[in-house]
Amino acid sequence: MKNQKSLIILLSLSIFTLSCSEDSVTDEFDNANGNVQEKLIESISIISAQDSQENKNISLSYTSDGLLNTISDGVETSIFVYDDNDNLSNITGGGNDNLNIEELYESPYDAFETGEVIQYDDNGNPKEIEFYEEEYDYNTDSYYTKIYTAEISYDNTHNPYFYTLEAGGIIEVLDDVQLNFSLNPQIPEIVQARLLFPVNNPSQLIYKNEEGEIIHTINVNYSYDNENYPTSATVTAVSVQDSEQSTYSAIYQYVD
Repeated sequence: MKNQKSLIILLSLSIFTLSCSEDSVTDEFDNANGNVQEKLIESISIISAQDSQENKNISLSYTSDGLLNTISDGVETSIFVYDDNDNLSNITGGGNDNLNIEELYESPYDAFETGEVIQYDDNGNPKEIEFYEEEYDYNTDSYYTKIYTAEISYDNTHNPYFYTLEAGGIIEVLDDVQLNFSLNPQIPEIVQARLLFPVNNPSQLIYKNEEGEIIHTINVNYSYDNENYPTSATVTAVSVQDSEQSTYSAIYQYVD
């Protein structure tokens, strides 16, 4: 399947230990959250307090059968293609970062796309991720790699993207991934997504350098409805190195 990497890894941005788990993504989600009311995301509006040119509106459409049809930011559109049995067969078009947590909140790093989980919380969410950044050394006129970490905290609520991803066939793809590392060949990007998909809703990301110093933070304060789906959020991003702070607001709409 083409062009699925960012969409799968996103949504958000969950997780399971590497100890030969037999549970599926669906099992892990249900075990962590109990009985969750199903809701499909219709749109997410992001508004920047600094620069209106950073504003974006992510809109999603569905087929009459309830399958995810398109995801668009008004510039690029991802189109979901299904076979005769309603199984996801392809994703065409652009805009595959439209639902990526770090992309939505203007993170300078892609830990959820490239990182390796080194610690999980009690619910199986990735708690600490190690990732690598290539940097330039002007003295030697060459590039070198530095190791960074991202520490993630979660609200005690379910991942609000779960059923939207299920409607797009993504959850079924992740449910088929086996983490017992058998001899069956598996697509590395999908295995990565399986390991990084959160069952809860991320609310804080703290990025640290090799020395363990905090270099960037993202804090998200959500307002929830009666079914624990976010209706709005305030996002505060702070770059410690540059002493800069950015604030964004997000509005969530769901299919009636």
